[in-house]
Amino acid sequence: MSKPEILMPKAMRDIVLNGLEARFTLHKPYEAADGGEAISASSAGVRGLAVLGTRIDAAYLDKFPYLEIVSNFGVGYDNIDAEACGARGIMVTNTPDVLTEEVADTAIGLLIMTVRELSAAERWLRDGNWSGKGPFPLTKASLKDRTLGIVGLGRIGKAIASRAEAFGLKVHYHGRNQQAGVTYPYHATLKGLAETVDTLMLVAPGGDETRHMINAEILKALGPTGILINIGRGTVVDELALIDALSNGTIHAAGLDVFENEPHVPEALMALPNAVLLPHVGSASVSTRDAMGQLVVDNLVSWFETGKAITPVAETAAVTRRS
Repeated sequence: MSKPEILMPKAMRDIVLNGLEARFTLHKPYEAADGGEAISASSAGVRGLAVLGTRIDAAYLDKFPYLEIVSNFGVGYDNIDAEACGARGIMVTNTPDVLTEEVADTAIGLLIMTVRELSAAERWLRDGNWSGKGPFPLTKASLKDRTLGIVGLGRIGKAIASRAEAFGLKVHYHGRNQQAGVTYPYHATLKGLAETVDTLMLVAPGGDETRHMINAEILKALGPTGILINIGRGTVVDELALIDALSNGTIHAAGLDVFENEPHVPEALMALPNAVLLPHVGSASVSTRDAMGQLVVDNLVSWFETGKAITPVAETAAVTRRS
């Protein structure tokens, strides 16, 4: 029996490459001189996609008449039109859980860096200012007595919340619905949350529904002592509004691991002394990225061996394998 054909549009970690080549016939159009032509040449036989960041919309799906599954590297899957996939009976999977702890650790680290200006303090030392100009200036903000508002209390949000409580922070949250069994105060509106807390932690997914949900109005509600941390998706924040808010003192500071147009970060944002910026490293350890990669492989193997995916996304949870 011939092996199912899988297409991987972009190069991925060796654990994905080796795992797929051992079980499937793998197409790697990124190695061809003309990637588009390579995709067209193999598309008729492709039954699965292993993707990292590739935009999968209806037009892309049209290329693959026998496609059954899209296995995405990452917990976020706003690069994939999951509803269009579901309507066509195509399964979509992501990689939740395996990166939860790593991202939560990064979120708390970024919060502390931003509140205590640790990256600026390190630059002060490295530039010779400690011996030349004296101690680094006292920071105006502290974690003490802060209230953290989490936007998106899913797996990662809950892991962040438990860590925040260990630091003595009070935790509130906002989401589409109040969650049963969660004792943190719930706010039905994002503005209501921003008006109540002094620190906003964004763990929201990307997509049209959340695009620019953090705008000038929300930043004003957060206030002049407010701190914004984004560990979710860059599109959630209106970067122009954020630059303005950081520049004129509408909020105190921001720590960002994600941006609207990665890897491009606005020069105006990079120039701000009250912005701590990381290059999307929330889950960027070898062990976590390998665990994510293995789950990409495992979802494809499970689908073709058992007809079931391990971690289907909500939009395609009801999709069953064609006979």
